[in-house]
Amino acid sequence: MKNTRVTTRAQESTNAIERLYITMRHLFNRGFYKPMGVSGETLRNALLQLRPEIYGSIGEEKAELDGLVYVLERLPEGIEQCRFINLTSDEGYGKAHFAPIIPPKRRRNCYRIDDEQMNIEITRGRSDIYDILTHLTFLFIESHKICKHVLIEDTEETIRDWGKLEAAVQKKKLSLAEREVALIHTSNILNRPFEEVLEYHKKFATKAEPEKFLHIIYWMGKLAIEEEVTGNKRAITFTSMLRERLGHHIHGERWANTIKEVMAKNDLLSRPIHIISANMHSVMNSLFAKKALAKEYPKDGSLEIYKALSSHQNHLLQKKVSDIARKNGMITIDDHTGTNIDVQIFDLAKIGEDACCYDLPKGLPQEEKPVIFVMDYAFGEQAYETIDELLKPYKSKQKGDVFLDVASISIMGKAGILEGGKGDLMIPSAHIFEGTSDNYPFKNELCAKDFQGYGLEVFEGAMVTVLGTSLQNRDILKFFHKSTWNVIGLEMEGVHYQKAIQSASKIRKSIREDVKVRYAYYASDNPLETGGTLASGGLGTTGVKPTYLITDRILEQIFNSIHKI
Repeated sequence: MKNTRVTTRAQESTNAIERLYITMRHLFNRGFYKPMGVSGETLRNALLQLRPEIYGSIGEEKAELDGLVYVLERLPEGIEQCRFINLTSDEGYGKAHFAPIIPPKRRRNCYRIDDEQMNIEITRGRSDIYDILTHLTFLFIESHKICKHVLIEDTEETIRDWGKLEAAVQKKKLSLAEREVALIHTSNILNRPFEEVLEYHKKFATKAEPEKFLHIIYWMGKLAIEEEVTGNKRAITFTSMLRERLGHHIHGERWANTIKEVMAKNDLLSRPIHIISANMHSVMNSLFAKKALAKEYPKDGSLEIYKALSSHQNHLLQKKVSDIARKNGMITIDDHTGTNIDVQIFDLAKIGEDACCYDLPKGLPQEEKPVIFVMDYAFGEQAYETIDELLKPYKSKQKGDVFLDVASISIMGKAGILEGGKGDLMIPSAHIFEGTSDNYPFKNELCAKDFQGYGLEVFEGAMVTVLGTSLQNRDILKFFHKSTWNVIGLEMEGVHYQKAIQSASKIRKSIREDVKVRYAYYASDNPLETGGTLASGGLGTTGVKPTYLITDRILEQIFNSIHKI
């Protein structure tokens, strides 16, 4: 009798992720599919087998509300009401009367075409498509849970709770008593306790839509019931233009060319360039805030200033810092190419005396004073598209190919940590591409010693670049963490950045071969901890300290290296 080999949960989960991506590519090439039909069944089954941590109880009968909050923050408002969802390229909808709908946690333009149709623009590559399709699959699974609970078996009738919810939704305004009655019926529909449903009602409520939660649950259930009763299924379509354009770096090329043109006009292309991928405030604030706000905060340390600047209420302080930065050589380039990646360029030759918090070597010639180039966060594979195009020579009509003197590339980002908690630091020594044998070891100019003594835990090791953070489950992450891979965290861009840097420096020779590379991440969540996933909420001010500590170490190394260039 032959021994039967039992697969582990990690292996099953890896297979499920592989099936998800293969299926998503197939459906994209096909051009359309019905999520709750036969064509969408593979996606649903794979997601249910995977049971990602971020989607909590997706595999159970009860509704998953944390996952619902997470997903709806990343999808356009009103998508639960739409039977037809079209994924499009940038096809000019912004020139029509449609106002773009931008999800709070994802920078993408979406357009409500009519009562039944939502168009979502894809300008950031395949990662954007994977992200959207995964979230939509979750949404459809949850909507059919509602349908299953309210539709009486073998009939077209619904339970009493559904009728009460429908009546509440149709009212323009609810009294406190009416709202609580509606929530009691909703808790029965969702198979969740009343106090829990009450809490999520508050999370979703806005001034304009105090009953938003009830409307979302109603529309999710309504469309699922219509599918079941009438057979009119929801559909997701990929336009032919999107399928033609995807993978051709159209938006990344426009973005990079726009930036190089601005740099050429300002005579910056021949100067040493330090590229930093970060947010749009930490580098500017680190360079100028302490001196710019010396009157407002004469005794406070830098951290208190940065915390104040991170508050939306202190827009006047933020404006004061940005105004001083512009007077001292900062150029801002807001994106109009579709990448949604804004840029700041700091010309260190134009920094006035006592304006900057870091010192340049005295007597440094103007042509040797570097340029700090800050780009906003890329999304997944978009990191390769943008950096690959940026590092190519600038094609000048007068001079021909102008090669950029890129001295260093620094990547700061948020990532999921596998040991430690929110706000702790990860310093990678290699990037591993999930689902492939691709791995990218490199010499990181940053190390754990640079960050010790500041009350944060610091971990060094390999990091996994995942195809989507929403598809990770505990079994896969435990395998990566406890095996000889020595993985400390997961993120979505590292491999793509490093692939572009290595091809430009080692193969194409478009930038110097000895370009300095720095990577550092701070933990936004710990997906191995119960209640520690991204769905559990944001970092708040916890992220201020690690963000500015990483920024300071990057700038410190840049300024210390200037005389050695």
